[in-house]
Amino acid sequence: MNSPALSNAGRRPPKHLTAGHENSVSTDAARTWLALGIMSGTSIDSVDCALCAVSKSVIRLRRHWQVMFPSSLRKRLYAAACGDAKSWELAQLHHDLGRFYVRAVQAGLGEDLPVVVGLHGQTVFHRPCRRSPATLQLGESAWLVEALRVPVISNFRAADLAAGGQGAPLATLFHRVAFGVPGRVVCVNNLGGISNVTMINWRTRGAPRILAFDTGPANMLMDTAMRHFTGGRLAYDRDGAWAARGRVNQDLLSRWLRHQFFHAKPPKSTGREMFGDVFWRGAIREMEARGLSRFDVLATLTEFTAQSIALNYELHLSDIPDRVVLAGGGAANETLVSRIAAGLRTLRCDLELVVSEAVGWPLQAVEPAAFALLDGYRMRHL
Repeated sequence: MNSPALSNAGRRPPKHLTAGHENSVSTDAARTWLALGIMSGTSIDSVDCALCAVSKSVIRLRRHWQVMFPSSLRKRLYAAACGDAKSWELAQLHHDLGRFYVRAVQAGLGEDLPVVVGLHGQTVFHRPCRRSPATLQLGESAWLVEALRVPVISNFRAADLAAGGQGAPLATLFHRVAFGVPGRVVCVNNLGGISNVTMINWRTRGAPRILAFDTGPANMLMDTAMRHFTGGRLAYDRDGAWAARGRVNQDLLSRWLRHQFFHAKPPKSTGREMFGDVFWRGAIREMEARGLSRFDVLATLTEFTAQSIALNYELHLSDIPDRVVLAGGGAANETLVSRIAAGLRTLRCDLELVVSEAVGWPLQAVEPAAFALLDGYRMRHL
């Protein structure tokens, strides 16, 4: 397998929504742990690592790095997520990915050694139905244990399902600690392959009221479209440049927004099973039948993500937020951010929209840092 390609940046946020801030959060004093969080999401493009100092009082980002999947590994993961892998292929991929995680960690860890690692793994199946929920994340953690000789915490999604949850979203605790503001309602919206929101309602005394759920697609459909039109040469619509050149098909948009997932009440989560290839194949047939250009396709899919987020806020949040913090790769897409802003400001005209970098956390560091925080909490209870 090829050596991992290391990036310290990833997708960059829109300049008008960023500012410099200290990326640490305080709650109260306690022992500090050096914890590493590892996250690869439904976009299946890279793994993000966040090395953090974590205690009951502070989480501070020491270092964030991103490592791209080699094309061969990405294709195998994508096939597994689409149900096109045999049992022996899944087993081999599980271990190959575990070894890749080791190389990804070593690419940016330097001399620092965490006392604990939190590994989300790569989701290839997620069905949180009531009767028989199931989820599967690949990436054998034993390879990290052997390489680093520290405890590795994993199976986060399965544990949440077993406890009666949806298995996602899982960054809610971090969102509260990092972005909650007493006296205000703050929503943190992560824009990965799938969009999820955490509402932190701190208008009342005491602990804030929390609600977290998936809203539907974020980058998944747009990225699929870019790979489709460029033969895999481009993986995403940089800055939303293609979408900005197109026109939205309002008829298709209106019909897609009637999808049952958007109208289902939380708790709820989704993934590639609902908004991946099956949805894409139907959508592209409809768009081609109407003569949409490639730019119109991107414009329509981008608006679909933005409007589905606004629709979920309108239908399912008890309070419209004062502030929305955008994180994840989609927060670097200027066209998507502007369309999300337009949709949310129809609900509240003075709503404040920022990206996570404006409050101290790089776009791609939020989710791995969430697992570093969970690591710290877990270590204190061992």
